[in-house]
Amino acid sequence: MQLVVGRIGRAHGIKGEVTVEVRTDEPELRLGPGAVLATDPPATGPLTIETGRVHSGRLLLRFAGVADRTAAEALRNTLLIAEVDPEETPEDPEEFYDHQLIDLDVVTTDGTEIGRISEISHLPYQDLLIVRRPDGAEIMVPFVSDIVPEIDLEAQRAVIDPPPGLIDDSAAEVAAPGAAKDSAEAESVQDGSDAEAHENGSDGTDAPAPGDGA
Repeated sequence: MQLVVGRIGRAHGIKGEVTVEVRTDEPELRLGPGAVLATDPPATGPLTIETGRVHSGRLLLRFAGVADRTAAEALRNTLLIAEVDPEETPEDPEEFYDHQLIDLDVVTTDGTEIGRISEISHLPYQDLLIVRRPDGAEIMVPFVSDIVPEIDLEAQRAVIDPPPGLIDDSAAEVAAPGAAKDSAEAESVQDGSDAEAHENGSDGTDAPAPGDGA
């Protein structure tokens, strides 16, 4: 099975190094020196990692045959793809490969069905589970233990404990147009009442006849 483990960014320096956006929980295994990676687009690869180092929090790689900045810049936005045994699992039991999470059913801690995981989005600060709901809408669930307390591969489900607003916002947005319409209708009725009251008197009662009063 092929998995995307990184994306090449801009060139770094003049000796062929490139920055890499890491898309694997095991960069030391997937992106270590000697690793041979397929690419997307395919014509760019395969690429063999020659050296790797971390600089200012970023992974820098140099590939065999890429010796200068021009050649490094030509690799920009290339996806790096590793061949992974489908039966292989991460050493850490709390970690999962993307293909293990895709298509898991998503339910809340009280058993409410939410949808199904359609994609994993790897951001610099955290990973997101993209969950497709039965109506086709998508929600983004931060993949952190406080919000996703359980991944049950045997039962093929992910249990989430969403904070307020994570799921309810979409329902609120759907309800809002109807609420606005009701409000407009109420305002229209009120305007009509005000107009009628103006004809009869400022407070809505019949205007006093001439001569009434002390």
